[in-house]
Amino acid sequence: MTDVRAVTEKIERESAFLRDVLSEVERVIVGQRALIDGMLIGLLADGHILIEGVPGLAKSMAAQSLASALGGTFRRIQFTPDLLPSDLVGTQVFDPKTGVWSVREGPVFGNFVLADEINRAPAKVQSALLEAMQERQVTLAGETRALPTPFLVLATQNPVEQEGTYPLPEAQVDRFMLKLVVDYPTREEERAIVERMARTTHKLAVRQVASPEQIFPARELLDRIYVDEKVLGYLVDLAFATRRPEEAGLKDLKPLILYGISPRGTIMLTQAARARAFLEGRGYVTPHDIKSVALDVLRHRVITTYEAEAEGIGSEQVIQRVLDTVPVP
Repeated sequence: MTDVRAVTEKIERESAFLRDVLSEVERVIVGQRALIDGMLIGLLADGHILIEGVPGLAKSMAAQSLASALGGTFRRIQFTPDLLPSDLVGTQVFDPKTGVWSVREGPVFGNFVLADEINRAPAKVQSALLEAMQERQVTLAGETRALPTPFLVLATQNPVEQEGTYPLPEAQVDRFMLKLVVDYPTREEERAIVERMARTTHKLAVRQVASPEQIFPARELLDRIYVDEKVLGYLVDLAFATRRPEEAGLKDLKPLILYGISPRGTIMLTQAARARAFLEGRGYVTPHDIKSVALDVLRHRVITTYEAEAEGIGSEQVIQRVLDTVPVP
């Protein structure tokens, strides 16, 4: 426990910059605390984020505000059906004056990359982005170029308008650590939004209160956050309950689940729970940390059957049943 106390004390010191970032982002973004927390968790745990919500809920503004508060380079890519992979990663350019070919890096070369409406672009473009996400590098003109660090992709998609879209296959969606679902604000929040944002001049701007380099020592601390054997067992029990629900006393879920979460999902859940503990200023993971991030980590990894769809049961209901049933240590 001495080491856990030491880690906790260090986390309290090292996490101060994230409190400053959170405060600065919330000065502009009203409500959406779950979205902001999710972005910080993804940033800490070195995972990418898929954000789903109808237009006008400040998804893009939240991503840009986070980048501005941290002082990282921000790149926004509007995905469209005519987008090419070279528009994303870059291309070779010929200068007729000098007769020399040079490489022009694409917008993917940034600390924070907003892929707006990712499901609007064809499969080749989606694959180019997902390869960059996974490998943290791209190949241009036969040369491998590393992407900046930290490197965080925040992809958005609109769940309502599906005409002319290219839905992401399950294997590609699985590359995202978190899938955050953004909902409408409350009455009080919407009133504050109108009072704060309904103006044509003197709009609020996010100030830089930290630097991207501060993320790296925080990530090193993340690996030192203690996960007890019982908590680790709980994580594995949750994973197996989505694969073999009958063994967890959830026999009725068996015909509703086509695929449960993979080992990658369990790893992502562990890392996200550690990041949640970090944000809470603790050097150890609790079952509450796991439950608080479980829906965001697992909702796009549990694939339901046609039978579940016919009954109006989605992955979130299935995951909630698992969380309610699997015994907490």
